[in-house]
Amino acid sequence: MKILKTIVAGIILFSASSLPQDDVKELQKAIEKLDEKIEHRFDKLEKSIDDIIWYQRVGDAAFIDKVFLTGPPLWKEKNPDGQGAGNPVKFWAYIFIPKDIKFTEKYPLIVFPHGGVHSHFSTYYTHIIRELIAQQYIVVAADYRGSAGYGKEHYEKIDYGGFEVEDVDSSRNFMIANYEFVDKDRVGIIGWSHGGLISLMNIFKYPDNYKVCFAGVPVSDLIMRMGYKDQSYRDLFEANYHIGQTAEENVEEYKRRSPVWYVENLKTPLLIHTNTNDEDVNVIEVESLINALKAAGKDFQYEIFQDLPGGHSFDRLDTKLAKEIRMKIYFFLAKYLSPPRKFKDLRELEAAAYY
Repeated sequence: MKILKTIVAGIILFSASSLPQDDVKELQKAIEKLDEKIEHRFDKLEKSIDDIIWYQRVGDAAFIDKVFLTGPPLWKEKNPDGQGAGNPVKFWAYIFIPKDIKFTEKYPLIVFPHGGVHSHFSTYYTHIIRELIAQQYIVVAADYRGSAGYGKEHYEKIDYGGFEVEDVDSSRNFMIANYEFVDKDRVGIIGWSHGGLISLMNIFKYPDNYKVCFAGVPVSDLIMRMGYKDQSYRDLFEANYHIGQTAEENVEEYKRRSPVWYVENLKTPLLIHTNTNDEDVNVIEVESLINALKAAGKDFQYEIFQDLPGGHSFDRLDTKLAKEIRMKIYFFLAKYLSPPRKFKDLRELEAAAYY
């Protein structure tokens, strides 16, 4: 995505000796703005292509729709007195409905927030979606505020650990209000990484809305995280359109967005997975959450896997080992959501995803 910047930067360096320094700086700023604009356009193109691929990979098993929803207003308004200030934020969400359900009956719902600071729900999750669909779960996956692929404006609405949590809960409420075959009493939430954080924050804030939760390698403590990540990662949070301050400058704001500080609220059955060689969410961060839940006397399940292949993605791979671990997740979810066709063994999972 930085090709234009690289090429033009080379030209600038080559000719810099013949230009005034102030002119060089202004040219560099203009190039950065243009590069950012082009990058967002590439993200939108990538998103459009990925949407088509969804139909190719899952369309045989599920009705796929993409709906336009609203969540709370912006956390940080650019112009609080301007036209439209205070309006709900609009965002898209994917819906996957198994083609073989009976629309006169009730089915469990999985709410599935994606991971990544600025990412989106993509065909990276193809086989997991097929596995859920095969069990006759209905799935909703929100591209909440801050998600990539919708342009600069949506990207800069990011509210990590803030109103994005309400966006995801809004997708749950939308499904219950609009689809009579969704069972409001059988709703679960699952997510990995940043999606794991959103899942945790939802059950801590809205415990009556979810019967069960799975949080895989969840971001758990933003204060700790800012300490071990590099500056390029911290820049995503320190941007003026986001928090706009460092964790050192505003500890309370980063604390407010961290699940580890809400463990007293746990009422929902919870399963946590982490991996000791995770190259993204350090196992220490998840262990901090686990220890906090234990200290609060909470009943939950967890497993700390030892140096499994795949690191951060260890149980989202298509390897036999990863699928065996996902079977543990599905058994846990099924205990509380009673899907009509819960998997009995690995053979059924593989048949759902690949055959």
